Amino acid sequence: MRAMPMNAGRGQAPMESDKFGFADQEISDRARAGRLRRTRPLSPVSATEVSENGRTLVNFCSNDYLGLSKHPEVAARAADYALRYGAGSTASRLVCGSFSPVEDLERKLAKRKGTERALVMNSGFQANLTLIPALADRDSLIVSDALNHNSLILGARLARCRVAVAPHNDPPAIRAILEKTRGQHSRTLVLTESVFSMDGDVADIPALAALAREFSAILVVDEAHATGVLGPGGMGLCPGRDVDVAMGTFGKALGGFGAYVACPARVADFLVNRCAGFIYSTALPPAVIGAADAALDVAGRMDLERAGLLEKSEFLRRELRGLGYDTGASATQIIPVIVGSEARAMDLAAHLERNGMMAVGIRPPTVPPGLSRVRLSLSAAHTWDQVRNLAAAFASWEGRGAAS
Repeated sequence: MRAMPMNAGRGQAPMESDKFGFADQEISDRARAGRLRRTRPLSPVSATEVSENGRTLVNFCSNDYLGLSKHPEVAARAADYALRYGAGSTASRLVCGSFSPVEDLERKLAKRKGTERALVMNSGFQANLTLIPALADRDSLIVSDALNHNSLILGARLARCRVAVAPHNDPPAIRAILEKTRGQHSRTLVLTESVFSMDGDVADIPALAALAREFSAILVVDEAHATGVLGPGGMGLCPGRDVDVAMGTFGKALGGFGAYVACPARVADFLVNRCAGFIYSTALPPAVIGAADAALDVAGRMDLERAGLLEKSEFLRRELRGLGYDTGASATQIIPVIVGSEARAMDLAAHLERNGMMAVGIRPPTVPPGLSRVRLSLSAAHTWDQVRNLAAAFASWEGRGAAS
């Protein structure tokens, strides 16, 4: 005799459970907390403007720091590679997707980064998510900066080894961890960003490199927000600084999509055999490779634009601080305007939009509770008038003097 479902009475059909009730609950909880996210359809107008429902907004939240997403040389080489090599790479790099343009790009990258080898990866997030578990084993120690990007945090978790979270940008604290754990682990990784994505401050790479040498640790640096903007030729803060493994992206200052890992030759050979993101992913399409190849060439010629970008960034920081805003320890083109609560961050973002400017509010869990902000990211393509108008819009926000 078949048992009757516990929630069904005699003559009644069994009640169906709501299998996606958890989704409704999460959406409801986030809406109440002011943390609900939604996509919004936008049309790019230029390197610094977007259009929504016929209205043009000056974009101050893009990571297109050099305006290369609209550069004619970058677009032309992307189109040329698509016509020459096809729309797709057809397979992973280890099957038949390692086309000659990819190998050429890797050689160019290695030369620019001053490393023996470079490997092209499919995205910055995917690179960190799979690079770190490849480099670590279950007996490793990972020392990770407290404000590292989510991709570094998840990559460390996926390594399934001990993770020590170090106070932000604090080499002495990292030294204390390394001294306390010396000889206890099969290997040690130190993870940091060179330019921190939400705060715009800069890691002390020379100090971290010295620690890595002293304690035989592997220093892994995420150069996503430094690539194209900082360092000689815009190649970031790692070249010449004894960094073991540097990850960077093509999707920010270089205007396209994809990522790379620059490292010693034996590490590259190891990753080709052990990094799941490299082994199992279909390789990037030829058009994406063409755009990256051209962007490297163009970015290398943009020293004046880089200097102008940092000058505009310093001007805006000075103006905002003069108005009483907290911009943290920002020293780059990324400027957080920290206002405290989620509601204040969203109100400030809405105020800017009413003034024709787009700069989104950043809320937990992306940033810690109580540190919600509007994250500004300037581009070399922004005009001085656009930057000055942005400062004026901040000056006119009615909530500027309110408590957080």
